[in-house]
Amino acid sequence: MKILIAEDDNSLRRLLFDQLTGDGYDVVEAANGKAAYDLFLKEHPDMAILDVMMPVMDGFSLLNKIRETSQMPVIFLTARGEEIDKVSGLRMGADDYLVKPWGMNELLARIEVQKRHIKTADSAPKVVTSGNLKMDFENGIVEKDGVPVNLNSKEYHILKYLSENTGKIVTKKQIYQEVWQEDYIYDDNTVMVQISHLRSKIDDSEHKHIDTLVGIGYRFR
Repeated sequence: MKILIAEDDNSLRRLLFDQLTGDGYDVVEAANGKAAYDLFLKEHPDMAILDVMMPVMDGFSLLNKIRETSQMPVIFLTARGEEIDKVSGLRMGADDYLVKPWGMNELLARIEVQKRHIKTADSAPKVVTSGNLKMDFENGIVEKDGVPVNLNSKEYHILKYLSENTGKIVTKKQIYQEVWQEDYIYDDNTVMVQISHLRSKIDDSEHKHIDTLVGIGYRFR
């Protein structure tokens, strides 16, 4: 697995490089967002670890560029621990967000979680169609009436999980544990908000792709 590291702190970037290469990963590294994006285009990494505050191009801007063509897992490492920064990063399509100081063992565990997402994706059907919706999970592209749909990471993974279970009822708990990879704490709003945003992007007056079973869960048609 190839991991892209974008971090302007030279000592931290070297620490990450040494640890990950020692664990058997193929690592490419950059000291600013622009150089990292160039590496992304050239090296086609499987995962990225990004700092937020970087020269030339910041981490949020870099993520936006990456998400134009790829749904690979992205983990933010940052000193910006305000809730609004975390929410912004996750809504823009980040898969995880660690605030400095963090522990190396925790980061390695988060990487393993994202690797499980990749393995699940590798074993799933590559292209799924539903009415006017086409989902190309090999290339991370969702199209509605032939036009690409811009989904954030959580919306994309929810849609993928639902489509993999077409016709089956899945609960909020199952969705949360699959997509967030965390133990479920009763919270209707987290999943419901993402489902609502997803529907606004893939549904129209003629095509409704997700059924709600009140008090039970959701089902993909």
